[in-house]
Amino acid sequence: MKKWIASALVLAVLVFGSVIGFNMFKASKIQEFLASRPIPEFPVTSHTIKTEEWTPHLRAIGFIEPIQGVTVANEVAGKIVKIDFVSGQTLKTGDAIVYLDSEVEKANLKASKGRLPAVQRNYKRMLSLFKKGSVSQGKVDEAEADLLTLQGQIESYEATISRRIIRAPFDGITGLRNVFMGEYLKDGTDIVRLEDISRMQMRFTVPQNDLNKISIGQAMNIFVDAESSITFTGTISAIEPAVNFQSGVIQVQADIPNEDLKLRSGMFAKANIILPTLTEQIAVPETSINYTLYGETVYLISEQTSKDGKTFKQVDQKIVKLGKSIDGDIHVLSGLEVGDVIVTSGQVRLSNGSHVTITESDILNKPAEIPAL
Repeated sequence: MKKWIASALVLAVLVFGSVIGFNMFKASKIQEFLASRPIPEFPVTSHTIKTEEWTPHLRAIGFIEPIQGVTVANEVAGKIVKIDFVSGQTLKTGDAIVYLDSEVEKANLKASKGRLPAVQRNYKRMLSLFKKGSVSQGKVDEAEADLLTLQGQIESYEATISRRIIRAPFDGITGLRNVFMGEYLKDGTDIVRLEDISRMQMRFTVPQNDLNKISIGQAMNIFVDAESSITFTGTISAIEPAVNFQSGVIQVQADIPNEDLKLRSGMFAKANIILPTLTEQIAVPETSINYTLYGETVYLISEQTSKDGKTFKQVDQKIVKLGKSIDGDIHVLSGLEVGDVIVTSGQVRLSNGSHVTITESDILNKPAEIPAL
């Protein structure tokens, strides 16, 4: 019995010893393999830092509106007897567009004008008799009052008739007609939209912190979705004198030439307010920036030499301070110097001390035309 127990113990020691020995041998071989394995090099694209001119801008959004625009309406009620325009017509200031019935007013005007010669002669006669001492001053005053009253009635009838002819208040293009021949219009009825679109305006807001960066006459580039291939130019024409105390923004207005009549009121627009150009500035592709909780960084590529004399490229993270971005490039305020080489793509697998190889790729080049979605 004792021999059996001793044999079992020896066998167990041999089994466990062989297992432990095999694991130790395996670990040593793995360590030896890893030690002799070359350090992996990750392919990346790069950009060499150089100075250039940088023209910053402020972004804004707003809506296009005409330099003048109004919904033409009638001041007095009446029935339409003539429509003298069509939808989409170009009008000049003072052009008649709608005539309302004014027969009663014309008849009253005619009657008043018929009485005018007699009243004028009566006033002249009273004035002559007064000079001779035949009538009192009261008779002269009464005759003059009758003349002035009649002249006032005539002017009133003429004004009423004139108000029953609706005219274009300025040069512009009409919209769609909202009235029809023979229709009775209440006062204030919308007849047609009239807009002067030879020049347009854009209203937008700017944060009060940027108020010192804008001024009257400052140039702007305006973009609208309807004409995505065209950059419209404009200038700031007015700045609201007061900041909105609730939102902290200030309203700004810009004038935009519209000779080709491509801009229409109500269009949503984006604008870049052009700021003074800065020289010897550093700008890098936005793809090179790594956004983290502790700040923005880039991977800086440097040449290193190994113990055996071989050279390799290594990356190290560097914190940078950024400004505004324009068309895929971003302004670097500090953190980089001329001649530095940074990673522009392939950062996903990188960390401090990683080895890299620089490759050529056109994947980050901007397409000549952005494909439509």
